[in-house]
Amino acid sequence: MTPVFPFYTAIYAAILGLFAALLTVNVIVNRVRAKVDIADGGVSALAQAIRAHANFAEHTPLALLLIGLVEAFGYRAAIVNGLAVVLLVARLLSAWGLNSSLKQTFGRQSGAGLTILLTVISAALILYAASSAH
Repeated sequence: MTPVFPFYTAIYAAILGLFAALLTVNVIVNRVRAKVDIADGGVSALAQAIRAHANFAEHTPLALLLIGLVEAFGYRAAIVNGLAVVLLVARLLSAWGLNSSLKQTFGRQSGAGLTILLTVISAALILYAASSAH
């Protein structure tokens, strides 16, 4: 496999970056509305917004990095785009689920499951490519 610049991953990183900014604005709006500067002040809407933002920040960077490495290892664009679309959908579902409730929701569970799945697949593809290169 010939290493390549992760062009498609860069596009998805930009889209996910805009989504991260939206989640940040959501936290700010909820803070201003609730007049809470630290933590969540016991305001459920603020707690949900904080958790949705934090969950995105916890899971997206590693998954995106792995997808970028899959692309850098030279895997076909369809594989890279498939993984990236799953990440985008997973993160949207997760944010929607967490902004709806801090309890278990379809969005939260499916978003987490899809993120774990694409993380494992991406890691396996990288390990396979690395082992094949030697």
